[in-house]
Amino acid sequence: MKRESKLWLTIKKNTPKISWTRLESWASYGVPDLLGYHDSCGFFMCELKCATGPKVSFSPHQKLFHMTKTKRNFIIVEQSPKGSPRSIKLYESSAIHGLLIDHRETPCLALDDWDHIQRVLINTRLDA
Repeated sequence: MKRESKLWLTIKKNTPKISWTRLESWASYGVPDLLGYHDSCGFFMCELKCATGPKVSFSPHQKLFHMTKTKRNFIIVEQSPKGSPRSIKLYESSAIHGLLIDHRETPCLALDDWDHIQRVLINTRLDA
């Protein structure tokens, strides 16, 4: 199983208040991997990324999506450098500029706390 698929299963398991749909990104280039829904905030999207080094890779279409659609869109990065424990970070779409350079230096919305990650995703409103 691919690392991103494992991350998807982990997210689904650890965010039970969110109704998730996994999207087939081959159908529309650049569209994030997950569509989430909760009654309090409506729909939002999350891109899943796995990183072993300081830079996170994005396709040109993904870059364009996250640079132009920054409301209610997020990036979840699983960092697992060799010899270190795994880490999960939640970022706003607008953080993509920093993720392309060094995710370790880019401020995240939540770190290694699934309850906090779920709360941030649910409590971020469209008009925020």
